[in-house]
Amino acid sequence: MTTALSTHPSRLRRALIVTTAVLGLLTSSVTLARAAEPATIHGPAPTEESITAPTGPFEIDRETVPRSTVEGFGGGTIYYPTDTSEGTFSAVTIAPGYTAGQETLAWLGPRLASQGFVVFTIDTITTSDRPDSRAEQLAASLDYLTGSSEVQDRIDPARLGVMGHSMGGGGALQAALDDPGLKAAIPMTPWNTVKDFSGVRTPTMIIGAQNDTVAPVAQHSEPFYESLPDDPGKAYLELAGASHFAPNRDDTTIAKSSIAWLKRFLDDDTRYDRFLCPPPQDPEISDYRATCPY
Repeated sequence: MTTALSTHPSRLRRALIVTTAVLGLLTSSVTLARAAEPATIHGPAPTEESITAPTGPFEIDRETVPRSTVEGFGGGTIYYPTDTSEGTFSAVTIAPGYTAGQETLAWLGPRLASQGFVVFTIDTITTSDRPDSRAEQLAASLDYLTGSSEVQDRIDPARLGVMGHSMGGGGALQAALDDPGLKAAIPMTPWNTVKDFSGVRTPTMIIGAQNDTVAPVAQHSEPFYESLPDDPGKAYLELAGASHFAPNRDDTTIAKSSIAWLKRFLDDDTRYDRFLCPPPQDPEISDYRATCPY
């Protein structure tokens, strides 16, 4: 069920931040506005080698966020580029799966951050939280990132995304449904009892696993993908021979596709189009579908 922005304080606060930023840009001179346009394009032109490398071009650091210091989620770890010379960065928060903690997705934090993102791998309030609760916790963690964290001044609050694994992936889908202002979503082997996400207005890439017996793609990933609208863009990537727990280990195919999707839709960086359309030729991918509007 879509939650109205006006009734959800966390999304209202974030919308006010974005509105204030937009008004500030409108009152700036044309020269300053033009100068700001490339600020979200970070790093050198991508190559096959750069997008599959274990480490990207940015040096990174991390900040531990204790559970006791936050509300609405269970704390986590923020990974961020140390370079402040290229302006602000897009940000993405990542939720773990049922019974799991942030450590199961810790490999994604530095790998994505080193490509030029602020990345927040979170713990949930309890490890048994359902997808709708995880969606709310993803929203709360984005509010913390942009409003309270030590790195808030490094983040563009208008360019935020969500990711998640299993029930965290189902939560990422729900978060995108609840907040159309999100710029990108990547549910990984997602699980959710809700099957209709036709109201999502966020570009969404679903990563399924061919041999998933926990959230079989025929009952979860594929129906989720089919329910998503074609506009503003969607993709379905199925990992060949992989299990439900593929996102819990360092995986180049997951990393490459996630980097390309986030670069394209969080940063509006069209240099990454070629990694998404036409469909990638990769023996690690058993199925790939996309609307390719970009």
